[in-house]
Amino acid sequence: MSHSVSRRRFLYTLSLSAAGTALLPACLRAGAGSAADAYLVYVGSYGPAEQDNIWLYRLNPTTGALTRVAGARGGAAPSFLTVDARHRRLYAVNEVDNYQNTPNGGVSAFAIDPGTGGLTLLNQQASGGTIPCYISLDKAGRHAFVANYGTGTVAALPLTTEGQLQPAASVDQHTGHGPHKNQSNARAHCILPDPAGKFFFAVDLGNDTVYGYTLSSTGQLVRQAAPAFQAKPGAGPRILTFHPSRPLAFLINELDSTLTALAYDARQGTLREIQTVPCLPPDFTGWNACADVHVSPNGRFVVGSNRGHDSLVVFALDEATGRLTLVEHVKLPGKTPRSFTFDPSGRVVLVAHQQSNTIVSYRADARTGRLTPTGTSVELPSPVCLQVYPDFLAGRE
Repeated sequence: MSHSVSRRRFLYTLSLSAAGTALLPACLRAGAGSAADAYLVYVGSYGPAEQDNIWLYRLNPTTGALTRVAGARGGAAPSFLTVDARHRRLYAVNEVDNYQNTPNGGVSAFAIDPGTGGLTLLNQQASGGTIPCYISLDKAGRHAFVANYGTGTVAALPLTTEGQLQPAASVDQHTGHGPHKNQSNARAHCILPDPAGKFFFAVDLGNDTVYGYTLSSTGQLVRQAAPAFQAKPGAGPRILTFHPSRPLAFLINELDSTLTALAYDARQGTLREIQTVPCLPPDFTGWNACADVHVSPNGRFVVGSNRGHDSLVVFALDEATGRLTLVEHVKLPGKTPRSFTFDPSGRVVLVAHQQSNTIVSYRADARTGRLTPTGTSVELPSPVCLQVYPDFLAGRE
């Protein structure tokens, strides 16, 4: 996840503090291409546990302006978030290695107040490994899936009908390593369902592998006999995302700063490489690590982020072939764009700068894919996760 061991060591020093029982912000993910007069932006961070480290903002998709609505204490390092399909529960990983004096990270469940967006802590569980960095839910909302970077494990945690987390029912240990110095062992970085909810895919940065799984009736992760995809040695695959309507997926590779376009066989749960393209300009020679990847809501563009070069790279997508063509590199005004996202209408791109403590916005051209600064930004400590939802708050301004 980071170019240096020092960041990991810093995270190792954190302990999972108890989250407050009356947390304020929440938000709901919108469907691709939806239109609204405002959206809510939910932000996770590495901010100190004793201060607000989860925030709620309102986004004006016309101007790109963000207005703070609320802040909350989300425990130690609430670095990745997800919301259930009924918009009643929010789940966050706590990216640490010492949950209640055990060699685990934490996972926290919150109830969402539909009128105010407030969060109430339901419970917490161990994540099934250390340094959890990604969480997702199955389509039925019965299980949470967690990728643990530190130990290279993925876990399935059942959910009660009230949305509480139960202890992990299944933990799968990845093995192996790669040629890069950051690949000394397996490093699970992402786990998510496919669009149909039939297969689950875990991306391992440490051994250059994407694993495919199914989920048994008893909540066990069942790994497929062969990997779903094997990346180039030393690529360091980090995050996988699917196209909103085509049988395509896109894999951002952290360590060699590339992006791989993949054809997805939804019947077999396998991925086939179509093309791998560089995310950096050819004349750049400094350190870089790619971070995030998203497909535009209209399905015409794929965007990745570069930490080091501190830029977004925009590609035009041929939806018939799955091939990518460079549109532009957008140099950013801050450092370490670990997370970015489109708003659901596709009009705005938000970028979180982890090391310069800002979120900035860009207008996205739906025809060309090019990004233009809106000139608006907000400051907050170490933002590392952005999720955008429709404005569901009762009595909103």
